[in-house]
Amino acid sequence: MSELTEVSELTSRAAALDAADPLAAVRDRFVLDDATVYLDGNSLGALSTGVLPRLADVVSREWGELRIRSWEESGWWTAPERIGDRIAPLVGAAPGQVVVGDSTSVNIFKALVAAVRMAPRRRTEILVDAATFPTDGYIASAAARLTGHTIRPVPAGQIGAEAGELTAAALVNHVDYRTGRLHDLAGTTAALHAAGALAVWDLCHSAGALPVALDADGVDLAVGCTYKYLNGGPGSPAYLYVRRELQPRFDSPLPGWNSHADPFGMAPGYEAADGALRGRVGTPEILSLLALDAALDVWDGVTTDAVRAKSLGLTDFFLDCAAALLPPGRVESVTPAEHAERGSQVSLRCAGAAEVMRELTARGVVGDYRRPDVLRFGFTPLYTRYADALRAARVLADVIEGTP
Repeated sequence: MSELTEVSELTSRAAALDAADPLAAVRDRFVLDDATVYLDGNSLGALSTGVLPRLADVVSREWGELRIRSWEESGWWTAPERIGDRIAPLVGAAPGQVVVGDSTSVNIFKALVAAVRMAPRRRTEILVDAATFPTDGYIASAAARLTGHTIRPVPAGQIGAEAGELTAAALVNHVDYRTGRLHDLAGTTAALHAAGALAVWDLCHSAGALPVALDADGVDLAVGCTYKYLNGGPGSPAYLYVRRELQPRFDSPLPGWNSHADPFGMAPGYEAADGALRGRVGTPEILSLLALDAALDVWDGVTTDAVRAKSLGLTDFFLDCAAALLPPGRVESVTPAEHAERGSQVSLRCAGAAEVMRELTARGVVGDYRRPDVLRFGFTPLYTRYADALRAARVLADVIEGTP
């Protein structure tokens, strides 16, 4: 088959898939243009159309006119748990178990230290995903030093089998940030529990891209960011999930005044609030919190099952396009082909990845790369089209063919 025929067939296929896409209209809820194919939503989600007017009102009226009154009259004070309850369905959690605030790193620290404190003292090790995002490893090491535990890196797929009588808790990434590999949350959690250990999951690269079932799968604690597939904006606050049964035992290493049972009592001693509020620390980040609140409106009428179906469709189609159009032997996929093992990104290994991605960006296809040789393409089903996947593969083929 000639390249021209292949392109024609792929173009027809993309058009048919886009025409049948039940999420096609959701793209209109975002600020996007047809000049750019944006495949970096796994790093920073696109701006939704509702954020700017919401922030304008927050700044001009709630802050500018009501000022201090907005803590009560505009609901600022309860925003962390209220917005947490909006995120809860996206991670398979009932209300009252998710609180929004602080960064992912800070929430990992809270969750992991609290998990270790819940474990029997004879359990002296923390397992950590050997290929984890670096900050997870840094925080885990700091938590281990603070609590007198040791860190043992283990490949994510082996953590359940490696957990033993010394394991207090494990910190696992649901999706590997580099390769896009999806790990077995339910099976690993069950294996950790069978070993008597607690499970702490990092959902940064899964929540908003695929179904997550924290309650059903018995996860103990989980954290995630909101600026990737949840589209909350640069630096938008992270969230912390604490399973309801564990909340009375959740002992935060950062007991700030916002998690006090009586925050305005100004007592010298600390008494933790009930429920998910124990995950709060200091004064909430109101502007970014309320931008996130507006961004979550794009999920109205959208199910994570529909998002997952489109995610797999998009990544399958992109891989098909790459196989058909890219020069043989120049690029290797490091993302699993099996659906059960794939997140919502495709990672391709090639020589000169940094220069290839710079050229792709210059030609209107925005992804990113990870040293030394991995191109990452994140597919956000809420706004990515099949035609975008085809265009990205065609431009990538042109760039690779022109690269020595």
